[in-house]
Amino acid sequence: MPMIEPIPMDELTPRSKEIIEGGVADGLYATPLPLQIFAYRQAILEMMHMKRLARGKGSLLGGRILELLRIRSAQLGECQPCMQSRKHDSITDEDVACLIGDNRSDLDPQERMAIRFLDLLSADHHAIDADFYRQLGEVFTTAQVVELGVACSEMMGLHRFIHTLDVFGSGEPALPYDKSQVDTAIDADQEAGAPA
Repeated sequence: MPMIEPIPMDELTPRSKEIIEGGVADGLYATPLPLQIFAYRQAILEMMHMKRLARGKGSLLGGRILELLRIRSAQLGECQPCMQSRKHDSITDEDVACLIGDNRSDLDPQERMAIRFLDLLSADHHAIDADFYRQLGEVFTTAQVVELGVACSEMMGLHRFIHTLDVFGSGEPALPYDKSQVDTAIDADQEAGAPA
């Protein structure tokens, strides 16, 4: 059981259930469990779902680079559900394998630089200096570099959070399901359990 017990499917709001069941059926999500946890705050589930639907559309980086980044971020963050899924038809097992090692010769120059940026942002962000930005500028426009930085930042944080949830864990949840905890806050200006 994850650290935060997922909301049972039959306890979800109709909209949360629609997002989760539809997203899993459409292949957007490999497992409903993280989504059942995000549904504790329906606005977050909605926002994440809208981002997932938009991923790659209108991107200056393109769907393939975004998917390689998503998978590499999941590897770095040890996010099991995300490491297992593939969201872009061009991604092969060989592509995924080369993300782990240092030999990334099968990737094109943009893909290699994007993965290198993510690796450094994750492990040694101080190494991303002026020289590294110049290297990025050799294969990306400035707009692409900004999109790359924001995309990597969002992915890394989410994957690390999902890892902490221990989605496929077998222990008791640290926070068991309680209907009164859905879309509520404890705030100095309101009573515990009152809607936020």
